[in-house]
Amino acid sequence: MAWKIDTAHSMIEFSVKHMMISTVRGRFTQFDGNVVIDEKNLLGSSVTGAVEIASIDTHDAGRDGHLRSADFFAAEKFPQMTFRSTKLQRTGDGEYKVTGDLTIKDTTREVVFNVTDEGQNKDPWGNHRWGISATASINRKDFGLVWNIALETGGVLVGEQVKIAAELEVIRVPDAEAVAA
Repeated sequence: MAWKIDTAHSMIEFSVKHMMISTVRGRFTQFDGNVVIDEKNLLGSSVTGAVEIASIDTHDAGRDGHLRSADFFAAEKFPQMTFRSTKLQRTGDGEYKVTGDLTIKDTTREVVFNVTDEGQNKDPWGNHRWGISATASINRKDFGLVWNIALETGGVLVGEQVKIAAELEVIRVPDAEAVAA
């Protein structure tokens, strides 16, 4: 069964510590992705996605520009970050671990997302929809995002651990479209 992200009803957010005392949150407004579920063999399932780096939004234009720059994402040279699953594993009732390759800039690392099945429903137009929540944590330095400033009181301006949260609503793709994709 093939599903495509409905970006109008989905979000991808991140959070990171600022000055060791507060948390700054941001999101990406342009992304796409697909989920293919092999109901007979979960290991045959897959998740793929791509995020447009230039769509970063932290509610501060200056910070967004800095994040797009070579100090961080180098968005002109590396316009997308991508994810491609390598393993899906059921961990409980409606709970899964999705392991895969996350590529940011020119670096690919294995990342594990904790995923929750939020349920399925049919919309008023007859489309099948499915809600999925996913979280992960990465060390930004592992992906070459190393810019920072030491604080005179100790610590650094930008934390290394970045929490990722995705709330996705996917829509079932008719079988004929899935074959063409």
